Amino acid sequence: MSGPDVSEPDIKFITEALKSGWYGKGAYKYVELFESEFARLHSRKYGLMTPNCTHAIHLLLAALGITKGDSVVVPEITWVATAAPITYVGAEVLIADVEYEDWCISPRAIDQVIRPDTKAVIAVDVYGNMPNYEKLQTYCNERNLFLIEDAAEGLGSTFGNRLAGSFGVGSVFSFHRTKTITTGEGGMLLIDDEDLYQRCKFLRDHGRSPGSFYCEEFAFKYMPSNLLAALGYGQLQRIHELVGKKIKILDFYKEGFSDIPGLRMNPIRHGEINGAWCSVLNWDSSLSIDSGEFNQRLSNKNIPTRPFFHPLSSLPLAKRMENIQKTKNQNHVARELHSSSICLPSALNLTEDNLKKVVKAVRDVIDEVKLMI
Repeated sequence: MSGPDVSEPDIKFITEALKSGWYGKGAYKYVELFESEFARLHSRKYGLMTPNCTHAIHLLLAALGITKGDSVVVPEITWVATAAPITYVGAEVLIADVEYEDWCISPRAIDQVIRPDTKAVIAVDVYGNMPNYEKLQTYCNERNLFLIEDAAEGLGSTFGNRLAGSFGVGSVFSFHRTKTITTGEGGMLLIDDEDLYQRCKFLRDHGRSPGSFYCEEFAFKYMPSNLLAALGYGQLQRIHELVGKKIKILDFYKEGFSDIPGLRMNPIRHGEINGAWCSVLNWDSSLSIDSGEFNQRLSNKNIPTRPFFHPLSSLPLAKRMENIQKTKNQNHVARELHSSSICLPSALNLTEDNLKKVVKAVRDVIDEVKLMI
């Protein structure tokens, strides 16, 4: 279903870190190399590696001073890790619907839930799709809101001529084992403002100055491993190859279903790139089947799939959140997308034969459903 491509060159960096990366300046050699080169690639001034992407979001929210009494808007369609760190800092989660055209959050949706105590908006590059960041940034600037880009799924995607991860006051990435670039577990925070960067760096390691045991305040222990960074650094040298493989998978599916009316894959704006972390199949109402049945029928044919993200407000964790219960019924687009979309196999080790089997199985399911109508 999903998984990385780890090669011999990647393993060589890990071996080198195992042999020499324990003392003095070598202890964080690959962390610092990975941070600086990843930031440079995304036209950012600073990078901070973290043990995972959730920690990166938490660090940024804390450094921005978001706390109890504040609220932050997130989209209905995302993994729960986008919203969870908001609760870590004591703030309230507000959930906005998404747009049909890109499955992402928009000013229209934010306007329906925003409050006087709202301090930030976290936009998500869901499944490699990107929202209209030009409109989002203008909207946030006019209302004095921080815009944060959750690019955990956006590696290699573009909006306009800018890469995912180059928008907002800060952006975050995931290097989970399922991601295009992996460190097994890991994350990255990208920032341009030096003061904000220094604050995040301070909070990342127990609120102490580098090389000092003098801690000024209680903070976090979000320091990354040099070994994992060595793997990430190796993977970064192959980023164009790895993103290219993901795009080829998406293109294969698009071609395989191009003759079937009512089907579409991840939306892509004209002239832009979708890094296609995960290839998603979406269908219109002319195909009378919901995503649960579609998943089950493909499973019966030995094709592994995953559900499209459940709307956050539909999860058990939202039942105790009064503000979400008041607004969830207005988020119709997210619910329709969930019921009419599935995630297709997107692992980096898929062969052409594997992809052909997936395409055939999907087409067979569609034929079966049409015969039932």
